[in-house]
Amino acid sequence: MSELASLTTMEVEALTDPGGGLNLTDGHARLVLSAQQAAIVERIPDMFAEATRRSFPDIEREAHAAFLGAIGQHSAPIGTGRILSCYSSTLATDIVARALPAGAVIAVLHPTFDNIADLFVTRGLSLVPLFESAMLAQDWPGPPVRAVVVTHPNNPTGLVMPEGHLRSLAEHAARHGQTVIIDASFRGQVREAQYDTYAILEAAGVSWIVIEDTGKLWPVHELKIGLLAYSERTRLPIERAFSESLLAASPVVLQLIKALAGDWVDGGYERARALVERNRVVVRETVEPAGLRLADPDSQISVARIEIPPSGPDSAVLYKDLVARGVHMLPCRPFHWADPDGGLRFIRVSLARPFEVVERGARTLAQAYRDLCVHAG
Repeated sequence: MSELASLTTMEVEALTDPGGGLNLTDGHARLVLSAQQAAIVERIPDMFAEATRRSFPDIEREAHAAFLGAIGQHSAPIGTGRILSCYSSTLATDIVARALPAGAVIAVLHPTFDNIADLFVTRGLSLVPLFESAMLAQDWPGPPVRAVVVTHPNNPTGLVMPEGHLRSLAEHAARHGQTVIIDASFRGQVREAQYDTYAILEAAGVSWIVIEDTGKLWPVHELKIGLLAYSERTRLPIERAFSESLLAASPVVLQLIKALAGDWVDGGYERARALVERNRVVVRETVEPAGLRLADPDSQISVARIEIPPSGPDSAVLYKDLVARGVHMLPCRPFHWADPDGGLRFIRVSLARPFEVVERGARTLAQAYRDLCVHAG
């Protein structure tokens, strides 16, 4: 079995490929701006002028209200000072990891993007897996677990935690003095994930932290914001950890997010959804004749796992062969941070790309798999 780097390292290698290979790794939107988005980007010089004229708290509050309202989070604590604007959701996660007590035991959803687990481990926390099957069965961990971390929707599977399940988790955590931590970075892509999380958490009386992200929605070249929201009950030193990391996010980017959120409500969501679903269909139709299939056909997020039959090459071998052909996808072994072998039969492709790029990548995947099977036989 081939050794693999972290998922982020593989994403960086795809971005910086000197040969200009196809980058189908990260879940960010790498697309041509729509006409509506292009018109918003043209206003960036005006946003610079407004950032000079107006107070940062007012700009930030308006951006929070626009973005969180666009994704259904109407009970979020806007204007309370308990929503912090970060450069990215990764930075927000690291801030949470540093605020948690060193050595604490936390349960983290499994599988999920490996840097979530990596950040917590790096900050001295002890991790136990919360498997998706346990989440669906509402089988929640008890003490000594201090916090439960879920990704909603999950990456790479696209699994959405049902509203009743979140209520069950929140009530369980409140009884046991645990903190519920939600990474909702893909929430904006899925209507079913946009029920009012904050209302449920508050009604349960639990200590909570929620991380939101704009980076998966719009093709604006990393001009994004990660939001770190936390409950009034939370006694962790989040503000101190935040101040150790940054002064403030850009008021220009916050204005851009506000404007893009307005477009998201005014048809932008439907346009993006149609593109992603068209790409998901072409991936399915292209790889099925080769003996591959979509592992999560009901997923709605901008990535798709492809399941590899047990008789075929594992995803680490397939990944390396694809790179040699100029196509970058993500083998799923690192997503299975507590059970790496569980990810050997899956490879993940990004769908937030132009149709022609996704189609070409899917064709290359199908051909690489056929060639490797022939060679093995």
